[in-house]
Amino acid sequence: MIEARRNRIILASASPRRRELLQTMGLNFEVIPSSFDESGTAVTAPNEYVMELASQKARDIARGIDDGIIIGADTVVVVDGEILGKPIDPADARRMLRLLSGRSHSVLTGVCVIQMSGGREAHSSVAFESTRVFFAPLTNEIIDAYVATGEPLDKAGAYGIQERGCVLIERIEGDYFNVVGLPVYRVSRMLMEIGVPLFG
Repeated sequence: MIEARRNRIILASASPRRRELLQTMGLNFEVIPSSFDESGTAVTAPNEYVMELASQKARDIARGIDDGIIIGADTVVVVDGEILGKPIDPADARRMLRLLSGRSHSVLTGVCVIQMSGGREAHSSVAFESTRVFFAPLTNEIIDAYVATGEPLDKAGAYGIQERGCVLIERIEGDYFNVVGLPVYRVSRMLMEIGVPLFG
């Protein structure tokens, strides 16, 4: 029973995409979304920024957990040094897609894994993954039609590679799952470090 509590895995995110990826990994876990307010976090270098947000989200949940493993994550799109989060409205989504049109950009996901034991932090690790994404040139008509689907409005950078946005992308360099929202390989290794079996 004690071992079961220690191996309890919690995803500190409401993202259905991250939930689906953890399910694909075969993990038994529960979802407790973090309520951490990102707006007060200073924007630094993109890799540091996503790791800081992932850490804050994981710690937000860890404070209420005696025993278990908490996974926090945050994903951003970066182009010309500008960090693109989720668009605030359709006009902002169109602006982002025009920025991405016909060029490459980076998708960064920060991941934090915290293991709690007896109400104390027994282990924590934080890392990030970066993937290069190459967009096709987009006409205003294509951008308007895609935004009208509503899909871009809840996604960093205003597109979803795993949904209809896939037709906008010529190719990627790096981890596909990172662009979806969780770098599966890196997460699996972070969990293995604390004794979570891949095929247990």
